Amino acid sequence: MTLPPSENSSNPASMALPPIAQVPAVWTFLGLIGGLGGGLAVAFAVPSALPLVQTWVQPVGEMWLRALQATIVPLVAALLFTGVTQTLATASAGTLARRSLGLFLAVLAFSASMSLIVTPALIGLIPIPGEAGEALRRTLVGKDAGPVPGIADFLRSIVPTNVLDAAANDRMLPLILFMAVFALAVSRLAGPQRAVMTTFFAALASAMLVVIGWVLALAPLGVFALSLAVAAQSGTAVIGALAHYILIVVLTGSVVMFAGYGVAALIARKPLGAFARAMVPVQAFALSTQSSLASLPAMLGACRQLGVREATAEFVMPLAVALFRATSPAMNLAVAVYVAHLYGVVLTPMAMIAGFAVAVLVSLSSVSLPGSISFVASVGPIAIAMGVPVEPLALLVAVEVLPDLMRTLGNVTMDVAVTAAVDRADGAAVSR
Repeated sequence: MTLPPSENSSNPASMALPPIAQVPAVWTFLGLIGGLGGGLAVAFAVPSALPLVQTWVQPVGEMWLRALQATIVPLVAALLFTGVTQTLATASAGTLARRSLGLFLAVLAFSASMSLIVTPALIGLIPIPGEAGEALRRTLVGKDAGPVPGIADFLRSIVPTNVLDAAANDRMLPLILFMAVFALAVSRLAGPQRAVMTTFFAALASAMLVVIGWVLALAPLGVFALSLAVAAQSGTAVIGALAHYILIVVLTGSVVMFAGYGVAALIARKPLGAFARAMVPVQAFALSTQSSLASLPAMLGACRQLGVREATAEFVMPLAVALFRATSPAMNLAVAVYVAHLYGVVLTPMAMIAGFAVAVLVSLSSVSLPGSISFVASVGPIAIAMGVPVEPLALLVAVEVLPDLMRTLGNVTMDVAVTAAVDRADGAAVSR
């Protein structure tokens, strides 16, 4: 059984995905609704049943959550290796490819840095409901954040003395940086050796995807158990927390979408009105499919309407669909920042630097994954790197179907804008 198209699953990348056990996202969402309904019934109709829920139902959800957490580190390590090697292979394709990748990375860096500013500001303007935050903190208990490291300790921690120890202790930033450097080193090996390593990590990633697929196939049951336990102890407060979370993450993603208009007007030098008109059918189609890949013909049509050279559009646009998700750093960081505020975790400058680096690197390695898997594989390492509890992700993944709409809108808008900008830069270089 396969999921409906998701913004995180629309990538014709070179690493073929294995058959992955999946359930439609709507089933997980229905599991959330059923759990919340059952929990509210316990809270208001039969509160005496709460001990039974805590004894028998909550452990089921926690077992599923622990299985989900166990997959994060090996999956991210393997995916990062394959993502870096694919990016390096693309960069070797020529000047146009390198120019495209450079702009992709610049937009991803903007997306991540913007989120670290905008998301806390939004939470300040629209605070998390107090009861809601307390309800989730009480039920989904995360690890203590621990002492805040100083600058010297943070810098020392970036370079692991033992990468296996870093992986075992969920020290995500040094692990990810090591894997990125390791992938760069492998790219320097002779062809046969490079092929062996690439095949090994592709196989490791595929095996971990199968495992996490099995875990997420149980998402309706796991989410049902967790949400029932949360709602039974917190009442309607949990509904307010989820609604507030969706609002904050969607608003953060909308900044990336509107930034696409800025890229089109200021860098590509396209009339703003013309760009907006060209994007209307693309955005409508993207909303109906929730897929950048399915929207590719519409995006190519928008490029033609904007006067982008056909050769540029036909090269850059598929590349963008394969490697580039403009909203990923922003919205993934928004999730981690939101959970940090929910649990009262202080985000130091070092934590934000770690989150920034991991968000940008991970966004290059998880674009080919189905939506729920991508959510876990992308947000999990960011949260771990920032010292933020990952336990709430088990509930938040159930409502990802709603923020995913904004991910799609922002991505297709920025894809067209960046393609137009690359075309202008390439045309200027040719004219010189």
